[in-house]
Amino acid sequence: MSIGSLLLAVAILGLLAAALLCIAAWRDPRRLIRAEFVRERLAAGFTARQATIDGIRWCWVERAAATAATPTLLMIHGYTGGKENWYRLCARFGRRYRLVLPDLPGWGDSERDSDGDYGFAAQAERVAAFIDHIGGPVVLVGHSMGGGIAALVAARHPRRVSELVLLDAAGVEFPENPFGLEVLEGRNPFEVADAASLERYLGVVFHDPRSRPPLPWPASRAYVAWRRREAAFEQAVLERIGRSDERFLPWQEAGAIRQPTLLVWGAHDRVIDPGAMDLYAQRIPHAHRHLLARSGHMTLMEQPDEVAAAIVALVEGTARA
Repeated sequence: MSIGSLLLAVAILGLLAAALLCIAAWRDPRRLIRAEFVRERLAAGFTARQATIDGIRWCWVERAAATAATPTLLMIHGYTGGKENWYRLCARFGRRYRLVLPDLPGWGDSERDSDGDYGFAAQAERVAAFIDHIGGPVVLVGHSMGGGIAALVAARHPRRVSELVLLDAAGVEFPENPFGLEVLEGRNPFEVADAASLERYLGVVFHDPRSRPPLPWPASRAYVAWRRREAAFEQAVLERIGRSDERFLPWQEAGAIRQPTLLVWGAHDRVIDPGAMDLYAQRIPHAHRHLLARSGHMTLMEQPDEVAAAIVALVEGTARA
């Protein structure tokens, strides 16, 4: 075979592969996304796990520490998020701690019940059971919706949580902003239905465009198709955490939190106004506070070095004390 024929064959195979990839993404949008998530997991050195806990199948990834006698950091993702949101932050810890990153029930690869309750209170009880399964107490780290859930777990199940980290946590009546008003009006400001709404969503949650995760075509198309299929579930969860009588439950019960606590917020958070950090601090007066000048809502991805350093200071300062 001549060089020219070989190059032509390689090009044809490449086009066929791209075509098959597009067909697969069209039939099952998550297939392409899952393939990327697997690549990220392997690159980060995490092992996939799953178990049925109180009748619910949990999926999570974890990475062991360099030594056994180290704290476990359990990281709870936010609304529309998943365990993969934490990889960038986890890279800053190396093997310093045992790291456990679950998909909350209903989200990602974990089990979803079409009639299930995925509000703050129900998820907090599930997380408490998950801690018993993996072994506690844990350093509980929660972002956004996951922060509201983490606050409830710490308040209601203090023996399961040694330290608490809340990143841009939901569950508090923060000062009005366009995002909050849309939620109260019955809309989903995080809705992704096309390329334009995807750009809007990313623009709301990220302050610095350079910190956004890459979504080249056809991954962007697959992501839009997947989020479109998730729209009804997202709306149902938002009804619970954003418009029901439990929407401020984490803040209302935060006064019971006695564990060493860290509050981290992005100064440009357009989802949960930075003023919410002070409101949580009113309930948890012993909490350390960090306002990140270059971050929006996704502090864990926009300034991971600073967030990791603050978590290390909390955990190891507590250990020294």
